Amino acid sequence: MAAKKPLVVVIGADTFPPDVNGAARFGERLAAGLARRGAEVHVIAPATSEVYGNFRENHDGTPIIVHRLKSHRFPGHKTLRYVNPLTLRRKTDKILRQVKPDVVHVQSHINVGRQLSKGAHKRGINLIATNHIMPENLIKYTVGTPAWVEKPFANFAWWDAKNVLKLADALTTPTKRAAELLESKTGLTGVYAISCGIDASAYASAPKATNKPATLLFVGRLDHEKRIHVLLKAVSLLDPKFEVKVELVGDGSERVPLEAYAEELGIRSKVNFLGPVNDEGLMEALHRSSIFVMPSIAELQSIATMEAMASGRPVVAADAMALPHLVHSGDNGYLFKADDSKDFAVQLTKVLSADKKEFDRLVSNSMHLIEAHDIGKTLDIFEQLYRGEKPTDTTADNDAAYNQPIGVRKVRKAVKQARGRLTVARDGVIERLDEMGDAVVERFEDIRYDVRVNTKKFNRRIRRGMKSAIERMRREG
Repeated sequence: MAAKKPLVVVIGADTFPPDVNGAARFGERLAAGLARRGAEVHVIAPATSEVYGNFRENHDGTPIIVHRLKSHRFPGHKTLRYVNPLTLRRKTDKILRQVKPDVVHVQSHINVGRQLSKGAHKRGINLIATNHIMPENLIKYTVGTPAWVEKPFANFAWWDAKNVLKLADALTTPTKRAAELLESKTGLTGVYAISCGIDASAYASAPKATNKPATLLFVGRLDHEKRIHVLLKAVSLLDPKFEVKVELVGDGSERVPLEAYAEELGIRSKVNFLGPVNDEGLMEALHRSSIFVMPSIAELQSIATMEAMASGRPVVAADAMALPHLVHSGDNGYLFKADDSKDFAVQLTKVLSADKKEFDRLVSNSMHLIEAHDIGKTLDIFEQLYRGEKPTDTTADNDAAYNQPIGVRKVRKAVKQARGRLTVARDGVIERLDEMGDAVVERFEDIRYDVRVNTKKFNRRIRRGMKSAIERMRREG
């Protein structure tokens, strides 16, 4: 069989590292993973400063060609940037002509992804689209948008998303919940749920977590939908005996108000705003942490939560969007009612007050659950889509067993094992009965044979005796 030709892939991203968010993180790992498999990968993304052009950048330990486009800071947001839409199509078309890709994979429909989608569709290039966006979140960054128009604007945004995403040859999202949301909001069908994936082995060096003392860690943008204020309020409600500290990794539009709120709650000395960090800094923060917290109400997966699970950290998260897909309440942590600081504090207390055996159980279950999100499987599936093939498998987090409580799975496993033992025992009894039956039949046959033989001998003796008697009678007659 001839070897498959290496793929030429263009990844379009409206956000890409050094931006700190899930979509950027996924795009980086996708690009690096494909490059390590031999693909020629080009990423098109906004420049993160005034410097723009084509660069060979190192991402996830792998050199990647990144086309950085001249960009401007998004109004009302500290880190996100955008490219002038009036000149963007000309720039993306030029890159497509130069690179001649086999496939274009866009990570959003907003700006870069929008123009790349139109250009790829027009040229007949295989187009894959992954949705990481809830339009409701973007509205919060629209300057001057009154509350009463938010819902109509969100409906319009979903309609707009449909008009771009329908151009794709295959449409994906990170979880089933996200796929169901996208289909219900746009009317599009056949959306693939493919986990963003993670290389859990990269986090194997994390020291074993302990809840005494306890450090709570949050990683992500400090923006409205992340609900950091709910976390801070919950911490203020905890029993002081726990002596909890909080570390917040990331930056965003709400950092200054959040610092003021922590001061108002009287917990400012407990909260460390670390700001944006590099990969090394993130790993150090994970290693210092005891419990990972995610109060966000708008996660379509949450790579930060996955990284914490791979590091062996229990998680306390909001019961919202796709977070229950990662946090199985009572197994690897607990879910709290979204936006409810009191319930958040209650669930945190369960982990903070757990004895070593219980805490270690939560740690072990986090590491067990993350195994279903292997990035190798994610890359396999996307490579199939890139070649125009229908995926032959899916990521293991879509298996029915993944969503069962681990306790239930253990019981079912024990029952299955018991059934197996019973089956073996039953088969042994049947085999023994068969052997006994064969022995009885064989013995019966032996007896019947002996009876037949002895009967013949007896009959011969009778006949001989009668014959002798008749001859004597004749002689004496």
